Amino acid sequence: MSGMLSLLAAGAVAAAVAGMLVVVAYRDEVGRARTVAHRGGRSACTTAGPIEYAEKGTGMPLLSIHGAGGGYDQGLANAAELVGDEFRIIAPSRFGYLGTPIPVEASPAAQADAHAALLAELKVDKAAVVGISAGANSALELALRHPDRVAALVLVVPATYAPESAVTIEGSRGSRFAFRLVNTGGDFAWWIVGKIAPSVLIRFVGVPPEVFAAAPKAAQERVMRIVRSIQPLSRRFPGVSIDSNRALDRLALERIEAPALVISARDDLFNTLPAAEFAAGIIPKARLVVLDSGGHLLVGREREVRAMVGDFLAGVSVGAARS
Repeated sequence: MSGMLSLLAAGAVAAAVAGMLVVVAYRDEVGRARTVAHRGGRSACTTAGPIEYAEKGTGMPLLSIHGAGGGYDQGLANAAELVGDEFRIIAPSRFGYLGTPIPVEASPAAQADAHAALLAELKVDKAAVVGISAGANSALELALRHPDRVAALVLVVPATYAPESAVTIEGSRGSRFAFRLVNTGGDFAWWIVGKIAPSVLIRFVGVPPEVFAAAPKAAQERVMRIVRSIQPLSRRFPGVSIDSNRALDRLALERIEAPALVISARDDLFNTLPAAEFAAGIIPKARLVVLDSGGHLLVGREREVRAMVGDFLAGVSVGAARS
């Protein structure tokens, strides 16, 4: 009996130590993510209210609009993957993400007005505009509502309106579970699932597991960086909630004057291809690129996509910001 009690006691001690190590690791990793997210952005007082943003680089202005689960930090990362150093990247946090508050009106149209107000505050007359995933909605609205501000549009895996086959979260049980995690805004839940079942989160961000498994190591590491970059989830949850509970309307895309490059993949688990095809079919000066594989993050197609975007923007004249 004493031997059994000793084993139980040893097991309890081991479990307690393991639990403490988990808590320490969580607090360290997510604490650093919170600190970085808190310190990295600036706040601009615009005519549309306070907008958090960050800038990097010099040269041609490029407004980088992040997708769901993002913020200014992901906007910077997205643009860094797509373009070179010759751009002045301006990356706002959309409504409800990180340091940008939610106004009374938080529609894509209102967000587009906020984008225009930020450019005005930064004395940028016109910019190339990149909209990733859910960020493509306010990019389109910006091109419609403020055409003088938009020199060119790049829409990557656009989570926008499609008349017959809507963009949606991938329907597996794991993705439904991850969606519930997101809707709780639970930092620890997201962190621990990333440690013990990363495949759940990989699928949740729209990447087929077989695409991830077949990708080069560098591409796999990029996917995991993106998964980790959603932390702190609690500071992105209000924006995710806006993106998740919005009915999309058909826009008058035929009125868009700017040239556009629209990119999607056939195996995107968020089903953005119908939306991409619809937008590119109506925007007068649009070019559609459909990749056979890569999922929502275009895994393994990074160089190819960067070359496409670079070639497209090389023909765009934006002009410099006013001093």
